[in-house]
Amino acid sequence: MENGILIGGAGDQQIWLDAAMANRHGLITGATGTGKTVTLQLLAESFSRLGVPVFAADIKGDLSGVAKPGSEHPKVAERVGLIRISDHSFEGSPVLFWDVQGDKGHAVRTTISEMGPVLLANLLELNETQEGILHIAFALADDQGLLLLDLKDLRAMLNWVNDNAADLSREYGRVSTASVTAILRRLLVLEEAGGDEYFGEPALRIEHLLQSDFSGRGVISLLDATTLYHNPRIYATFLLWLLSELMEQLPERGDAPLPKLVFFFDEAHLLFDSAPPALLERITQVVRLIRSKGVGVFFVTQYPSDVPEEVIGQLGNRIQHALRAFTPRDRKALRAAAETFRANPAFDTEITIGELGVGEALVSTLDAKGVPSVVERTLIAPPRSRIGPLSSEERDAIIAKSPLRGTYETVVDRESAFEMLKKRTEELEAQRAEAAQQQQAEDAASAKARPSGGRQRQGAVEAFTKSVLRSVGSSLGRSIARGILGSIIGRR
Repeated sequence: MENGILIGGAGDQQIWLDAAMANRHGLITGATGTGKTVTLQLLAESFSRLGVPVFAADIKGDLSGVAKPGSEHPKVAERVGLIRISDHSFEGSPVLFWDVQGDKGHAVRTTISEMGPVLLANLLELNETQEGILHIAFALADDQGLLLLDLKDLRAMLNWVNDNAADLSREYGRVSTASVTAILRRLLVLEEAGGDEYFGEPALRIEHLLQSDFSGRGVISLLDATTLYHNPRIYATFLLWLLSELMEQLPERGDAPLPKLVFFFDEAHLLFDSAPPALLERITQVVRLIRSKGVGVFFVTQYPSDVPEEVIGQLGNRIQHALRAFTPRDRKALRAAAETFRANPAFDTEITIGELGVGEALVSTLDAKGVPSVVERTLIAPPRSRIGPLSSEERDAIIAKSPLRGTYETVVDRESAFEMLKKRTEELEAQRAEAAQQQQAEDAASAKARPSGGRQRQGAVEAFTKSVLRSVGSSLGRSIARGILGSIIGRR
């Protein structure tokens, strides 16, 4: 098949995935230890050979072996023969390694502004009121031209919102000090969990995930998630942000012979667990619209029921590894999985899912017209790359030769909301101090020149004058503050 990916064999026929249908998305499911990771590796290297870049999170570190050739093994040879693969050879794929901490790959960062209030509220587990205040902080930063790059910028912005709550309430809505304090506490928890390493500059550039090597093979970007996985919300929010960025930055592409990028979302249940309605709506929208940008998304999880119906209905290509039914919940999940396939009269789908061995799967793919094929019990083809992780030395050698070496290693801390608000506050305090000193000098001069005989009358006039000055001073102070902040509108 032209631009086809050989998934495996079913009896005397081979089962293929039409790469042109990859942007109709897919689902890889099955119990732990049944072969999902090897299937993911097979698909990743196959897309790479076709010239399609791939992004995947490496949860256990096992996917790193895709960078090196596999080796001869009796079981591999047996499977190659059973599936009738005539051109099997061992080879690695071009790989870029990424890591939020920057230890096992290029550092991955984004900015607070790019993350946006909706995803950030989910990351911080904020309630509706707190999320509203976060939206106020972002709107105010936009209005005043203040860059929100890292956590200290957001913290400074929230403190400024709290300090000016009374004035802001008329235009942006009521601001509760208790809610601001709660958000600041959440930021502290995020920082202690390593979230401060995630936000900042240089931020990840999407074009660096869309590369090919000199031979025309698509580069496989692997995000090391062995540590990140212990912070599920950071992990899921980052991948969703990345999908959102792809959707916003890539141009419309329509149907094409090959996708622009294939994105594998491993442990996908972490994205949907406890997702509020607003976030679920956004996920559904991203999955639906990103297809037109030429991006295919494959969700990898244990049960099809881990993915909401709104999303699973958009996943046309299905690979189901074995599920074991030990409990009533397991049996219900197995039955639900069977119902997602187009039935094959040759076998009972529900029974077969429970009988599948390691390296077997039920497979249904979309044909050229986008119609799901009848489900087939399939022996999954072996990858051409190494099954299992690279050694630390092998990984370090690949990172050292990376074309992106030196691009993301050094953190850049340019002037942003934290520095600008601090500077403006200091200037305002200096102006107030100068005004106070000038007023004291004028009061002293006035008292010295005042006739002694008119003391009582002058006291009444002085009291009235001071009252007026206080009123004017208060209004002037607010005008100065607005003028100072207004002077930075448009600066980003």
